[in-house]
Amino acid sequence: MFRIKASMLKVSAAVVFITCLVSHIGLQAAAQGLVCDPSKVMTFESCANCHGSEIRVWRQTPHFKTFEELSRNPKAREICSKMGLSSVKRSNVCIDCHFTLQEIDGRNKAVSGISCESCHGASRDWLALHNDYGGPTATKESESESHRKKRLKQSAKFGMNNTRDLYSIAMNCYSCHMVPNEDLVNIGGHTAGTAEFDLVRYSQGQIRHNFLRSNGAVNEQASQDRLRMMHVVGLIADLEFSTRATAIATENGTYGVNVAQRAAASAVKLFELQKAFNNEQVQRVLEAFAKAKLNTNNYEQLNEVADEIQQAGREFAVKNDGSEMAFVDALLPSPSQYK
Repeated sequence: MFRIKASMLKVSAAVVFITCLVSHIGLQAAAQGLVCDPSKVMTFESCANCHGSEIRVWRQTPHFKTFEELSRNPKAREICSKMGLSSVKRSNVCIDCHFTLQEIDGRNKAVSGISCESCHGASRDWLALHNDYGGPTATKESESESHRKKRLKQSAKFGMNNTRDLYSIAMNCYSCHMVPNEDLVNIGGHTAGTAEFDLVRYSQGQIRHNFLRSNGAVNEQASQDRLRMMHVVGLIADLEFSTRATAIATENGTYGVNVAQRAAASAVKLFELQKAFNNEQVQRVLEAFAKAKLNTNNYEQLNEVADEIQQAGREFAVKNDGSEMAFVDALLPSPSQYK
């Protein structure tokens, strides 16, 4: 069992007691958020005609720049060497999280850094649906509410990850920002995940591209209610994915210790939040995690716990809107802390 010192978490005795109830954890491919099928990738160029402002923002981000820069990064080369890999762009260990892949002549090839489809889904099956506002002359402004709902539902059915589905967005972020590979950390020296990744902090800085609500004119900041929701949803997703990461740990090494500590720390934050919130879904998250043991080689049970956390997290994202969560404001990062 991973030993997690209370002093490391800097929590009160009451909270430490709660974390001691913790049980099992793991990372299931089916639960890692959106799967970007290379055979259905159309590339960012298919989005550029309607989303030029978003593309311009993207070109200034690390998500874009990694395509040219990562293979030249000394640390990346060192990790490849330790893992016995010949190339960042040709290794299945690296490409899924660092690049967008497209199937070309029967082979998956890195065609850009993390791009539109990496986050919103390979678009071949939903692109036309996404662009149809009700006929050849219809516009977004003239679209009926019934058509909009049908369009969004159908687009999601065919693989689109819509920003209105906040928990799925969070899952997609954590599927890479929580590294799902024990050897990559223990042998390669990669970090176990983005330290202190926060959904608000990482989504509202340089990668923010909220132009739709202003008809492409302004890159709008998220509303205060949305920020509150993102913070809590992010904590739940962090707990789910650190739990799944612990599930694949087979030894008491750097990887297992880091992800188990992260899971416990996320549970502590949610427990503290719940004291002010008394929310049904958050309570279910904590009760699910209290059944888990942070042991090595505990894949099945920890994934079951993570599945329960995900279900409660999805319900939280649907049933709450942030309007009655003013107590979260003090926990939000300031704009100067945005990445």
